[in-house]
Amino acid sequence: MSEFLHRLGSGAARRPWLVIFVWVTLLIVGVSGFAVGFKGVSTSFDIPGTAAGEVVEELQERLPEFSGGSGLVVYRTDDGSPFTEEQQEAIAALADSARGLRDVSDVVDPFAAQQQLADQTQQLDDGRAQLDAARAQTEQGQAQLDAALADIEAAQTQLDAARSQIESAPSPEDARQAQLTQLDNQQSQLDAARAKLDAQQQQLSEAAAQIEASTRELESGAELLSFADGVRTVSEDGSIALVAVTFDLPRLELPEESKQAVIAHFEDASIARVEVAFSSDIAQGIPEILGIGEAIGVVIAAIVLLVVLGSVLAASFPLVTAITGVAIAVLGALSFSGVIQIASFTPVLAIMLGLAVGIDYSLFILYRHRTQLIGGAGVAESIALANGTAGNAVVFAGATVVVALLALNVVGIPFLGLMGTVGAFAILIAVLMSVTMTPALLSLAGVRVLGRRTRAKIIDRAAAPALTRADAARASVRQMSTLRAVVTSLFAITVLLVLAIPALSMRLGLPDGGSEASDSTAYRAFTWTQEGFGEGVNGPLLVTADLPAGLGEDGVQAAQLAVARELAAQDDVVAVAPIGTSTDSTLTAFQVVPAEGPNSESTDRLVRDLRDLPPVNGAIELGVSGQTAINIDISAGLAQALPGYLVVVVGLSFLIMVMVFRSLLVPLLATGGFILSLLATYGALTAVFQWGWLGWLFGVTTPGPVLSFLPVILVGILFGLAMDYTLFLTTGMREAFVHGASARVAVARGVRAGRTVVVAAAIIMISVFGGFVSSESILVKGFGFGLAVGVLLDAFLVRMLLIPAVMHLLGRSAWWLPRWLDRIIPDVDVEGASLERRHPRTSTSHPVHEEGPVAGAPTVAP
Repeated sequence: MSEFLHRLGSGAARRPWLVIFVWVTLLIVGVSGFAVGFKGVSTSFDIPGTAAGEVVEELQERLPEFSGGSGLVVYRTDDGSPFTEEQQEAIAALADSARGLRDVSDVVDPFAAQQQLADQTQQLDDGRAQLDAARAQTEQGQAQLDAALADIEAAQTQLDAARSQIESAPSPEDARQAQLTQLDNQQSQLDAARAKLDAQQQQLSEAAAQIEASTRELESGAELLSFADGVRTVSEDGSIALVAVTFDLPRLELPEESKQAVIAHFEDASIARVEVAFSSDIAQGIPEILGIGEAIGVVIAAIVLLVVLGSVLAASFPLVTAITGVAIAVLGALSFSGVIQIASFTPVLAIMLGLAVGIDYSLFILYRHRTQLIGGAGVAESIALANGTAGNAVVFAGATVVVALLALNVVGIPFLGLMGTVGAFAILIAVLMSVTMTPALLSLAGVRVLGRRTRAKIIDRAAAPALTRADAARASVRQMSTLRAVVTSLFAITVLLVLAIPALSMRLGLPDGGSEASDSTAYRAFTWTQEGFGEGVNGPLLVTADLPAGLGEDGVQAAQLAVARELAAQDDVVAVAPIGTSTDSTLTAFQVVPAEGPNSESTDRLVRDLRDLPPVNGAIELGVSGQTAINIDISAGLAQALPGYLVVVVGLSFLIMVMVFRSLLVPLLATGGFILSLLATYGALTAVFQWGWLGWLFGVTTPGPVLSFLPVILVGILFGLAMDYTLFLTTGMREAFVHGASARVAVARGVRAGRTVVVAAAIIMISVFGGFVSSESILVKGFGFGLAVGVLLDAFLVRMLLIPAVMHLLGRSAWWLPRWLDRIIPDVDVEGASLERRHPRTSTSHPVHEEGPVAGAPTVAP
């Protein structure tokens, strides 16, 4: 590889304009592809096969009106007073006209809905009153009927007594028969009256039964309605109203244009003395890619480059290559957004990585070339040699980042795998730019890459033999003391472990409106909703119940009531409202309002508890979905993927470093250091974003769970970047050790040789990543903070302090490798020692002029 890169660098130096033309052409192709193929990005995330996703699929098939995405438009009076009649009418008119917007299936007028709830309550009260009146009338009729029956029984008694007297009295037969006939007529009249009363009793009993049935039905409805007492669309003080917008398409398929159309519809029609805001389901758009913070980060990187390189021209080269590479990578990736769904944060991540890595990789090659020019090498040969040595390390380091990011595809989460793939593409472009465009630009610059002061010093300096200077440099390096190594190791490990403590309580989640910037519309909607209706209204759950087939209307209501009772009996549930039943009456849906917000621990626990419930009445299976449940499932899936991915990356790290450093202990040390810095980074994220420590400094308005896919992404990125610094420091140590220096002196030489460029590269990365912390998007802010802190801890505490100190303590054993393993692993020669032997650098005995090295008898430099 080093020989190929040497030829590539030499070719780029000979034909710089051709190289520049090729990259400019690719940039034009990227711009053209973006113009034609860009179809927008998605602001939603999903993991296939989740429990909530399965419920959504069931709803799409059997209850499609509740399977689409939804969101809230929140209105509030500016002085906290109740809405006037004119304001209510204006909001109602906007809600009604919004039903014709693209992909909108329904819009709920909050005042009509609240009135409907009030009407239902009034209907229940009226129904109770009517039933009470009917019951009283029935009881009165029963009393009258009982009195009539008592009269008939008394008459019957008298008639029976008279019959008995006539039959026992000694009277003529004709007279007795006449009397008995008269009694029979009276008995017939009495029987007719009794039959009439029996019929009336039957009617009265039926009426009473109907009243009782109606009472039971009314009370069932009242009980079902009572569970929904916490569901409102207008706050109790009448100052906040919720307009619910439902879309035809599921959340993941809903185009951004449809949500923006809703925002424009309600925002453009201003209502006097009324404010409007939109929930994050509608307003969470594409995060800002570049802002003032990101620009400041690039400016700091430029200042660092200028200080290290001492030339404005040289400092501009890494910026030019990095920015060009980022443009090509991001525009090229977004060109395929019409074919594949790209998450909105994906291009931001690519820009972060492309800028930071692109600047650093170009710097490594440029710094090596600059050092060789100062040593007297010719421009062309120095470019080729720098590309074959430092460029070889760049390619190897870039490959580790690319492999780590591509490994995200093995976790089985599509949007995360695509994010890693696009990030890997940005890294690949950065590497290719570094080993082609950088040599081309260096060729055009010639010795002007050194800067005037450096060239003047070279001209004024007496030309000492290169070998003597090298020996003097080596002799001046002193190894650290053992006490210093012990103290340094303990200090670094202690700091990292202390920083990692908060990670023990790290919770994962996706951002809600409360996590957004305090001046954002999503944050206002979140806080207004919480203020007017309670925390749980910001994170309602959608619960489905599979009902047995063949239930009638009464059976469906009884089943709904049984399910509602079970749901309402759960801890942390404040309201349960039935919202719909399928046409075949086999699926019914409920809205469940939890006690706390969507990212609270109690809501997370509630979702799990509901899923663990046995079938209601032994036959009714429950399912839980809704945006809150979907986010919980995504976070759980990402948490499950993290350990496996960490094992893959750590194992990959170990194998690569065994091959590079031809040692077992050095890879173990580097891997252990990476894990320590990773855990410390997780701890810092937890302290700031979950606990709220220093939240005012980093713009964290509302503490909450750590972004669910951030830990997984950080593993891949920080692993790759840690390998970069490990390569550029430890390869120098190995080179010194192989060339005869003692193990401890080799550690000191490696640190001295690489510290300037590694410190500069780390500061550049921290500046670029840190610039994204100022973003209003909590997604961008979290990534910028995590990457900046991760690089800070890994570069300065682990690579610059811990590893050199522990390697000093290990001494020669640090480079131990079993002979059998030494024979089978390939020699990758990352430091390019074999290349330097094949292409020895020549230096002139004369100073450097403005045009370049002065021709003279060359001498071989070591």
